[in-house]
Order: sequence, then structure tokens, then C-alpha cells
Amino acid sequence: MKKMTLVLAFIGMITLQGCTVNEDDNVDFDTIAQVFEVNRSFTSGNGYTTLISYPPSINPIYPSDMVLAYRLDNVVNGTDVWKLMPQTFFFGNGTLDFRYDFDFTIYDVEIYMEGFDLASVSTNYRNNQIFRIVVVPAGFTNRTSVDYTDYNAVIQALQIDESKILKIN
Repeated sequence: MKKMTLVLAFIGMITLQGCTVNEDDNVDFDTIAQVFEVNRSFTSGNGYTTLISYPPSINPIYPSDMVLAYRLDNVVNGTDVWKLMPQTFFFGNGTLDFRYDFDFTIYDVEIYMEGFDLASVSTNYRNNQIFRIVVVPAGFTNRTSVDYTDYNAVIQALQIDESKILKIN
């Protein structure tokens, strides 16, 4: 009887052992990074602020996602130089300082200027400012270490094709 029980236990172990399935096919459908570009101007008429609704083509943004805003600061030898916001400016005479900053929700991004006497800020800093909004999925931030101040490093880490960035008017 003992031998029979031992044989049945052995057969049970073999037949009840589960198969292992590797479901990691390197496709992650819930962490899709998205980028879009806008051109905005800041005046006293708009309170030196602009509200940008996410375009319809942008997938839903979840409360756990992170949104980054970059401002086109310069172009050097044909290469765009993007600066992460907030971005603060101090001028030599100390009388004029301001900064660009932003807030975001799951519906929109608000970009605004803060500072002293914004009307006296050069139109070079107020008109036709180009911004890139980067939606970073929460799953990405948990598993990847990247310098978010470096736009190019972020875009590379997120595997964004620069030619497919949506430009919104």
C-alpha cells in the first residue's frame, strides 16, 4: 500500500506540475510615450499664459503619468537646444527677471510666464515660443533612469521618432 501511495504521489506530482510560459515579448501596450509641439505667444491680453488641451490623437493620460515641458531655447549649428521648464532668466542689471513654468492635468497643460513687469520682457522671449510637451508613462519612470533635463536623452530613452512629433497650431 505504501508503494502504491508513493507511486500515485509521484504520478500526481508529474501531472500536476504547471507549465511555465514566458509572456514577456518586449511589447508594452500600457506605457506609450507621446510628444507634441506647440507655438505660443505671451501678452498682457492672455495674462502671459496659454492653456493647451491634449490633441485628440494623444492617448488617455493617467494620473500616474508624468508630463514634461521643454522650451526651444536656441538653435546651434542646426541643432535644436531644448530646456526643461521651469526655466528662469536673470539679467545683468538685476531689474528684469522672469521664468516660464507649467502645470498639467490629465486634460491639458498650462504654460505661463511669471516675473516682474512682464510687459517689458523682450518680444524675443514672449512671441512665437516653441514648446514640446512630453507625456512619460508611469511604468517608464519606475524602470528607467534618465536625466530629464536632457531632452535628447529623454526622447532616446522613450524611443520617440522625432519625425513623427505632432505639431499643433
